[in-house]
Amino acid sequence: MPTPTQWAAARARQTLSAALRRAFVAMGYLEIETPCLVPTPGLEPHIDPFEVPFVPQTDVGARRTLALHTSPEYAMKRLLADPGCPPLFQLCKTFRNGEVSGHHNPEFTMLEFYRPHADYGAIMGDLERVLAAGEQAVAPGLGLFSKTPFERLTVRDALVRYADLDLRAHADGPSLKRAADARGVYTGTSTSFDDVFFHVFLERVERQLGRERPTFLVEYPASMASLARLKPGDPTVAERVELYVQGVELANGFSELTDASEQRRRLVEEQGLRRALGRPVYPLDERFLEAVGRMPPSAGIAVGFDRVLMLLLRHTHIADVLLFPAKDFV
Repeated sequence: MPTPTQWAAARARQTLSAALRRAFVAMGYLEIETPCLVPTPGLEPHIDPFEVPFVPQTDVGARRTLALHTSPEYAMKRLLADPGCPPLFQLCKTFRNGEVSGHHNPEFTMLEFYRPHADYGAIMGDLERVLAAGEQAVAPGLGLFSKTPFERLTVRDALVRYADLDLRAHADGPSLKRAADARGVYTGTSTSFDDVFFHVFLERVERQLGRERPTFLVEYPASMASLARLKPGDPTVAERVELYVQGVELANGFSELTDASEQRRRLVEEQGLRRALGRPVYPLDERFLEAVGRMPPSAGIAVGFDRVLMLLLRHTHIADVLLFPAKDFV
Protein backbone atom coordinates (compact mmCIF):
# COMPACT_ATOMS: atom_id res chain seq x y z
CA MET A 1 0.00 0.00 0.00
CA PRO A 2 1.19 3.58 -0.62
CA THR A 3 2.79 5.38 2.29
CA PRO A 4 1.55 8.74 3.62
CA THR A 5 4.50 10.30 1.79
CA GLN A 6 3.34 8.81 -1.49
CA TRP A 7 -0.25 9.96 -0.95
CA ALA A 8 1.00 13.50 -0.27
CA ALA A 9 3.06 13.31 -3.46
CA ALA A 10 -0.02 12.21 -5.42
CA ARG A 11 -1.86 15.34 -4.29
CA ALA A 12 1.15 17.49 -5.15
CA ARG A 13 1.35 15.78 -8.57
CA GLN A 14 -2.21 16.89 -9.31
CA THR A 15 -1.40 20.45 -8.26
CA LEU A 16 1.81 20.57 -10.30
CA SER A 17 0.15 19.16 -13.43
CA ALA A 18 -2.61 21.76 -13.24
CA ALA A 19 -0.14 24.62 -12.71
CA LEU A 20 2.02 23.57 -15.67
CA ARG A 21 -1.00 23.28 -17.92
CA ARG A 22 -2.20 26.77 -16.95
CA ALA A 23 1.25 28.21 -17.63
CA PHE A 24 1.53 26.59 -21.05
CA VAL A 25 -1.95 27.65 -22.13
CA ALA A 26 -1.16 31.23 -21.04
CA MET A 27 1.88 31.14 -23.35
CA GLY A 28 -0.17 29.95 -26.32
CA TYR A 29 0.75 26.25 -26.26
CA LEU A 30 -1.63 23.50 -27.35
CA GLU A 31 -1.76 20.29 -25.28
CA ILE A 32 -1.69 17.17 -27.44
CA GLU A 33 -1.46 13.39 -27.14
CA THR A 34 0.71 11.13 -29.28
CA PRO A 35 0.77 7.30 -29.31
CA CYS A 36 2.65 5.38 -26.65
CA LEU A 37 2.77 2.33 -28.94
CA VAL A 38 5.01 2.94 -31.96
CA PRO A 39 6.31 0.88 -34.89
CA THR A 40 9.86 2.28 -34.71
CA PRO A 41 11.55 3.16 -31.40
CA GLY A 42 14.32 5.69 -30.96
CA LEU A 43 17.93 4.73 -31.59
CA GLU A 44 19.75 6.32 -28.64
CA PRO A 45 22.66 3.94 -27.99
CA HIS A 46 22.12 3.58 -24.24
CA ILE A 47 18.30 3.48 -24.11
CA ASP A 48 16.33 0.28 -24.65
CA PRO A 49 12.59 0.15 -25.39
CA PHE A 50 10.03 -2.35 -24.19
CA GLU A 51 9.13 -4.52 -27.19
CA VAL A 52 5.47 -5.50 -27.53
CA PRO A 53 4.05 -8.26 -29.78
CA PHE A 54 1.13 -7.09 -31.91
CA VAL A 55 -1.11 -9.91 -33.19
CA PRO A 56 -4.11 -8.72 -35.25
CA GLN A 57 -7.12 -10.86 -34.38
CA THR A 58 -8.22 -11.05 -38.00
CA ASP A 59 -4.81 -11.79 -39.53
CA VAL A 60 -2.43 -13.68 -37.27
CA GLY A 61 0.06 -13.80 -40.11
CA ALA A 62 0.46 -10.02 -39.85
CA ARG A 63 1.98 -10.34 -36.38
CA ARG A 64 4.78 -7.83 -35.76
CA THR A 65 6.76 -6.30 -32.92
CA LEU A 66 5.94 -2.78 -31.79
CA ALA A 67 7.49 -0.79 -28.94
CA LEU A 68 6.43 1.48 -26.11
CA HIS A 69 7.94 4.86 -26.92
CA THR A 70 11.05 6.03 -25.08
CA SER A 71 10.08 9.62 -25.93
CA PRO A 72 7.22 11.27 -27.84
CA GLU A 73 9.82 13.26 -29.81
CA TYR A 74 9.45 11.67 -33.24
CA ALA A 75 5.66 12.02 -33.25
CA MET A 76 5.70 15.59 -31.98
CA LYS A 77 8.21 16.62 -34.65
CA ARG A 78 5.97 15.15 -37.32
CA LEU A 79 3.32 17.59 -36.10
CA LEU A 80 5.84 20.46 -36.10
CA ALA A 81 6.31 19.91 -39.83
CA ASP A 82 2.74 21.05 -40.48
CA PRO A 83 2.78 24.73 -41.56
CA GLY A 84 -0.04 25.63 -39.16
CA CYS A 85 1.42 23.93 -36.08
CA PRO A 86 1.29 26.02 -32.89
CA PRO A 87 3.61 25.54 -29.90
CA LEU A 88 2.92 22.05 -28.50
CA PHE A 89 3.23 20.34 -25.12
CA GLN A 90 2.23 17.09 -23.54
CA LEU A 91 2.48 15.24 -20.25
CA CYS A 92 2.76 11.57 -21.07
CA LYS A 93 3.86 8.20 -19.80
CA THR A 94 7.23 7.18 -21.19
CA PHE A 95 8.96 3.80 -21.00
CA ARG A 96 12.64 2.80 -20.87
CA ASN A 97 13.58 -0.80 -20.27
CA GLY A 98 15.88 -1.64 -17.38
CA GLU A 99 16.06 1.83 -15.80
CA VAL A 100 15.57 1.42 -12.04
CA SER A 101 17.53 3.57 -9.60
CA GLY A 102 17.09 6.42 -7.15
CA HIS A 103 16.36 8.79 -10.05
CA HIS A 104 15.03 6.30 -12.65
CA ASN A 105 11.84 4.32 -13.09
CA PRO A 106 11.13 2.22 -16.21
CA GLU A 107 7.70 3.88 -16.52
CA PHE A 108 7.75 7.60 -15.82
CA THR A 109 6.03 10.86 -16.69
CA MET A 110 7.64 13.17 -19.21
CA LEU A 111 6.82 16.78 -19.98
CA GLU A 112 7.84 17.53 -23.55
CA PHE A 113 7.24 20.75 -25.46
CA TYR A 114 8.20 22.38 -28.75
CA ARG A 115 8.04 25.90 -30.14
CA PRO A 116 8.23 26.44 -33.93
CA HIS A 117 10.15 29.43 -35.28
CA ALA A 118 12.34 29.56 -32.16
CA ASP A 119 15.75 28.46 -30.91
CA TYR A 120 16.82 26.83 -27.67
CA GLY A 121 17.20 30.22 -25.98
CA ALA A 122 13.45 30.73 -26.31
CA ILE A 123 12.64 27.26 -25.02
CA MET A 124 14.87 27.83 -21.97
CA GLY A 125 12.88 30.97 -21.18
CA ASP A 126 9.60 29.08 -21.47
CA LEU A 127 10.88 26.35 -19.16
CA GLU A 128 11.93 28.93 -16.56
CA ARG A 129 8.42 30.36 -16.55
CA VAL A 130 6.55 27.07 -16.23
CA LEU A 131 8.83 25.68 -13.50
CA ALA A 132 8.50 28.90 -11.51
CA ALA A 133 4.71 28.59 -11.83
CA GLY A 134 4.87 24.97 -10.72
CA GLU A 135 6.93 25.84 -7.66
CA GLN A 136 4.54 28.64 -6.70
CA ALA A 137 1.65 26.16 -6.78
CA VAL A 138 3.34 23.24 -4.99
CA ALA A 139 6.00 24.74 -2.71
CA PRO A 140 5.74 28.54 -2.57
CA GLY A 141 8.80 30.12 -1.01
CA LEU A 142 11.05 27.11 -1.62
CA GLY A 143 13.28 29.16 -3.90
CA LEU A 144 14.26 26.25 -6.14
CA PHE A 145 12.92 27.46 -9.50
CA SER A 146 11.97 31.04 -8.63
CA LYS A 147 15.57 32.30 -8.96
CA THR A 148 15.33 33.38 -12.57
CA PRO A 149 17.01 33.68 -14.92
CA PHE A 150 18.68 30.32 -14.44
CA GLU A 151 22.43 30.12 -14.92
CA ARG A 152 23.63 29.54 -18.50
CA LEU A 153 26.93 27.65 -18.46
CA THR A 154 28.73 26.19 -21.47
CA VAL A 155 30.06 22.64 -21.30
CA ARG A 156 33.55 23.97 -21.93
CA ASP A 157 33.32 26.45 -19.03
CA ALA A 158 31.87 23.77 -16.74
CA LEU A 159 34.84 21.47 -17.34
CA VAL A 160 37.27 24.32 -16.78
CA ARG A 161 35.51 25.31 -13.56
CA TYR A 162 35.03 21.89 -11.99
CA ALA A 163 37.65 19.63 -13.63
CA ASP A 164 40.42 22.04 -14.65
CA LEU A 165 40.20 20.76 -18.22
CA ASP A 166 39.84 22.86 -21.37
CA LEU A 167 38.17 21.00 -24.23
CA ARG A 168 39.74 23.33 -26.79
CA ALA A 169 43.19 22.35 -25.58
CA HIS A 170 42.21 18.66 -25.49
CA ALA A 171 39.93 18.26 -28.49
CA ASP A 172 40.60 14.56 -29.17
CA GLY A 173 40.12 11.47 -27.04
CA PRO A 174 43.75 10.52 -26.34
CA SER A 175 44.67 14.09 -25.36
CA LEU A 176 41.64 14.45 -23.10
CA LYS A 177 42.37 11.06 -21.53
CA ARG A 178 45.99 11.98 -20.75
CA ALA A 179 44.92 15.28 -19.18
CA ALA A 180 42.14 13.66 -17.16
CA ASP A 181 44.40 10.85 -15.95
CA ALA A 182 46.94 13.44 -14.83
CA ARG A 183 44.22 15.01 -12.67
CA GLY A 184 43.31 11.73 -11.02
CA VAL A 185 40.09 11.07 -12.95
CA TYR A 186 39.39 7.41 -13.71
CA THR A 187 38.75 7.23 -17.46
CA GLY A 188 38.64 3.51 -18.15
CA THR A 189 40.40 1.91 -21.10
CA SER A 190 38.70 3.64 -24.02
CA THR A 191 40.34 6.58 -25.78
CA SER A 192 37.07 7.64 -27.44
CA PHE A 193 36.49 11.36 -26.83
CA ASP A 194 32.87 10.81 -25.78
CA ASP A 195 33.74 7.96 -23.40
CA VAL A 196 36.50 9.94 -21.69
CA PHE A 197 34.34 13.05 -21.54
CA PHE A 198 31.53 11.24 -19.71
CA HIS A 199 33.93 9.74 -17.18
CA VAL A 200 35.15 13.25 -16.38
CA PHE A 201 31.67 14.75 -16.44
CA LEU A 202 30.15 12.19 -14.11
CA GLU A 203 33.05 12.20 -11.65
CA ARG A 204 33.87 15.90 -11.45
CA VAL A 205 31.11 18.02 -13.00
CA GLU A 206 27.53 16.72 -12.83
CA ARG A 207 27.09 16.75 -9.04
CA GLN A 208 28.27 20.38 -8.87
CA LEU A 209 25.68 21.76 -11.29
CA GLY A 210 22.64 23.73 -10.17
CA ARG A 211 23.70 24.12 -6.54
CA GLU A 212 23.14 27.87 -6.10
CA ARG A 213 20.41 28.15 -8.72
CA PRO A 214 19.27 25.98 -11.64
CA THR A 215 21.88 25.63 -14.38
CA PHE A 216 21.27 25.33 -18.11
CA LEU A 217 24.32 23.48 -19.43
CA VAL A 218 24.70 24.51 -23.09
CA GLU A 219 26.90 24.07 -26.16
CA TYR A 220 27.71 20.37 -26.06
CA PRO A 221 30.57 19.08 -28.24
CA ALA A 222 29.39 18.44 -31.81
CA SER A 223 29.88 14.67 -31.38
CA MET A 224 27.11 14.78 -28.74
CA ALA A 225 24.67 16.83 -30.81
CA SER A 226 22.05 14.07 -30.88
CA LEU A 227 19.06 15.72 -32.62
CA ALA A 228 20.38 19.30 -32.25
CA ARG A 229 21.67 21.62 -34.92
CA LEU A 230 25.27 22.79 -34.75
CA LYS A 231 25.82 26.33 -33.53
CA PRO A 232 25.93 28.85 -36.39
CA GLY A 233 29.43 30.28 -36.50
CA ASP A 234 30.94 27.53 -34.32
CA PRO A 235 30.30 24.02 -35.70
CA THR A 236 32.46 22.47 -32.95
CA VAL A 237 29.48 22.71 -30.58
CA ALA A 238 25.76 21.95 -30.79
CA GLU A 239 22.80 24.00 -29.61
CA ARG A 240 21.91 21.37 -27.03
CA VAL A 241 20.90 22.14 -23.45
CA GLU A 242 20.43 20.13 -20.27
CA LEU A 243 18.94 21.53 -17.06
CA TYR A 244 20.52 20.61 -13.73
CA VAL A 245 19.22 21.36 -10.25
CA GLN A 246 21.13 20.25 -7.14
CA GLY A 247 23.23 17.93 -9.28
CA VAL A 248 20.16 16.21 -10.79
CA GLU A 249 19.51 16.27 -14.53
CA LEU A 250 15.94 17.42 -15.19
CA ALA A 251 15.74 18.18 -18.91
CA ASN A 252 17.38 17.71 -22.30
CA GLY A 253 16.59 19.89 -25.31
CA PHE A 254 17.77 21.36 -28.58
CA SER A 255 17.55 23.91 -31.30
CA GLU A 256 16.20 21.23 -33.60
CA LEU A 257 18.04 19.81 -36.56
CA THR A 258 16.02 20.44 -39.75
CA ASP A 259 18.41 18.86 -42.25
CA ALA A 260 16.94 15.45 -43.14
CA SER A 261 20.14 14.17 -44.75
CA GLU A 262 22.23 15.03 -41.69
CA GLN A 263 19.58 13.54 -39.42
CA ARG A 264 19.69 10.30 -41.42
CA ARG A 265 23.49 10.21 -41.15
CA ARG A 266 23.34 10.61 -37.38
CA LEU A 267 20.70 7.91 -36.97
CA VAL A 268 22.71 5.48 -39.10
CA GLU A 269 25.68 6.23 -36.86
CA GLU A 270 23.53 5.47 -33.80
CA GLN A 271 22.51 2.18 -35.39
CA GLY A 272 26.20 1.34 -35.64
CA LEU A 273 26.82 2.25 -32.01
CA ARG A 274 23.92 0.05 -30.90
CA ARG A 275 25.29 -2.80 -32.98
CA ALA A 276 28.75 -2.38 -31.45
CA LEU A 277 27.24 -2.43 -27.95
CA GLY A 278 25.30 -5.63 -28.67
CA ARG A 279 21.93 -3.89 -28.38
CA PRO A 280 18.97 -4.45 -30.73
CA VAL A 281 19.20 -2.34 -33.89
CA TYR A 282 15.92 -0.89 -35.13
CA PRO A 283 15.04 0.45 -38.60
CA LEU A 284 14.97 4.16 -39.30
CA ASP A 285 11.66 5.95 -38.86
CA GLU A 286 11.15 7.17 -42.43
CA ARG A 287 8.06 9.22 -41.57
CA PHE A 288 10.06 11.11 -38.95
CA LEU A 289 12.95 11.70 -41.36
CA GLU A 290 10.57 13.01 -44.03
CA ALA A 291 9.07 15.42 -41.50
CA VAL A 292 12.48 16.70 -40.36
CA GLY A 293 13.09 18.13 -43.83
CA ARG A 294 9.84 20.12 -43.65
CA MET A 295 10.19 21.47 -40.10
CA PRO A 296 10.67 25.20 -39.62
CA PRO A 297 13.46 26.37 -37.30
CA SER A 298 12.21 25.01 -33.98
CA ALA A 299 13.26 24.19 -30.44
CA GLY A 300 12.07 21.65 -27.92
CA ILE A 301 12.89 20.09 -24.59
CA ALA A 302 11.98 16.98 -22.58
CA VAL A 303 11.60 17.32 -18.81
CA GLY A 304 11.49 14.57 -16.18
CA PHE A 305 8.23 15.49 -14.46
CA ASP A 306 8.71 13.02 -11.60
CA ARG A 307 12.17 14.41 -10.84
CA VAL A 308 10.81 17.96 -10.75
CA LEU A 309 8.16 16.84 -8.26
CA MET A 310 10.79 14.95 -6.25
CA LEU A 311 12.89 18.11 -5.84
CA LEU A 312 9.93 20.35 -5.06
CA LEU A 313 8.93 17.99 -2.24
CA ARG A 314 12.56 17.68 -1.03
CA HIS A 315 12.77 13.95 -1.65
CA THR A 316 15.89 12.18 -2.85
CA HIS A 317 14.33 9.08 -4.45
CA ILE A 318 11.88 8.99 -7.33
CA ALA A 319 9.99 6.14 -5.61
CA ASP A 320 8.78 8.64 -2.99
CA VAL A 321 6.65 10.45 -5.59
CA LEU A 322 5.18 7.37 -7.29
CA LEU A 323 2.24 5.36 -5.98
CA PHE A 324 3.55 2.19 -7.66
CA PRO A 325 7.34 2.47 -8.08
CA ALA A 326 9.05 -0.29 -10.04
CA LYS A 327 11.35 -1.07 -7.10
CA ASP A 328 8.36 -2.70 -5.40
CA PHE A 329 7.93 -5.35 -8.09
CA VAL A 330 11.16 -5.76 -10.10
